[in-house]
Parts: sequence; structure tokens; C-alpha cells
Amino acid sequence: MPGFVLLLRARDDADPVMRVGITVSKKVGNAVTRNRMKRRFRALVREVLPESGLPGADHVLIGRNGGIERPYADLKAELAKACAKLSK
Repeated sequence: MPGFVLLLRARDDADPVMRVGITVSKKVGNAVTRNRMKRRFRALVREVLPESGLPGADHVLIGRNGGIERPYADLKAELAKACAKLSK
């Protein structure tokens, strides 16, 4: 099970900017754990979305249980795979 869920919504406007939203619920852990997960997601977004993201769309990452324990390389591969699947 991946450490996150990726939602994508095309805005259908002329603006090619990719917008990103990150959310992690209290079910995942305390504030320290949630903030650490959000920092990891922001780093993933900076690395993966410029190449794999869909221009002119809103990308939302929702953190899930177990996402903080997953290796960074696994999360990066999962995000690239999810972006490729959603862009089709």
C-alpha cells in the first residue's frame, strides 16, 4: 500500500502552472509526524512534478498511515508512477 493518495484535477484554463496541495490527517500521527511527512512530500513534489506532473492541473497529495516509514526512493518511484498513470 502506498504512503499517499494522489488526486489530480485539470483546471481547463489557459494557465499552465501546476498547483500542489498536501494534506495529512491526524489519524497518521502527532504534529511532529505529520509535519515530517509534509516536508517529505514537498521535497518529492519539487523533484518529480516538473518532469511528470500535468501542466495546468491541481495535484493533491494525501498522506496515509505508513508513509513516514517508507524509504524516500520508494515514495519517489510511487509518485512518478502515479503521475504517469494519471496523465494518460
